[in-house]
Amino acid sequence: MPLHAVEGLLDAATDAEIRREWVVLADAGLPSQAKHQGSTNAPHVTLALAGAVPDYVEARISRAVEGLATLPVRLGSLLVMGSRRFVLARLVVPSPQLLGLQQSLAAAMVGAPDVPEQVRPGRWTPHVTIARGLGSRQVGEALAVLGRARPLDGAIESVRRWDPDAGRTWRVGGKPTMGS
Repeated sequence: MPLHAVEGLLDAATDAEIRREWVVLADAGLPSQAKHQGSTNAPHVTLALAGAVPDYVEARISRAVEGLATLPVRLGSLLVMGSRRFVLARLVVPSPQLLGLQQSLAAAMVGAPDVPEQVRPGRWTPHVTIARGLGSRQVGEALAVLGRARPLDGAIESVRRWDPDAGRTWRVGGKPTMGS
C-alpha cells in the first residue's frame, strides 16, 4: 500500500540531471524511474511518510514549511538500499538545514497512522531515487552504466504532498499541481 508523502521538489537543473540518469538506465534496459509514466512522478527527496494524513496533521505540515525559502542540497554518491530487490538512489548529503526541515515535518506527522521507522529523525537517509526493483546483477550493471556520480549542488525549491489514494500531488499551502 503506497504511503502519503511530503516531498521536497528539486530545482530545474538538478531535476534535469536526475531525469538524465533515469534515461541512461532505461536506455540500457535496466529498471528506472523513467519507466514510471504517472503524471505525479518527479525527482524528489521524501521528507515524511504516513498511512494517511488527517486534516489536523495537514495543517501542521503547512505550518512546518511556511516561509521556507530555497534550501540548498548536495547530491552525493550513488546509494544502494534493500536486501532482495534493490533501490538505486543518489544520496542527499544531510545539512543542518535539511535535517531541521525533516525534523519539523516528523513532528508535524505525530498522530498520523503508520509512520515508517525510516523517516523518523535519526533514522532517515535523505536520497533521490533513480531506480527500484533491481536484482543483484542489475545493481552492478546500473553502477557500471551510470559511472562515477559526481557531486551535484542544487536546491529544494518547493514542498509538495502526494496522496496515493486520490492519485494527485499539490504544493503544500497551494493549489493542486498535477494528478488524476
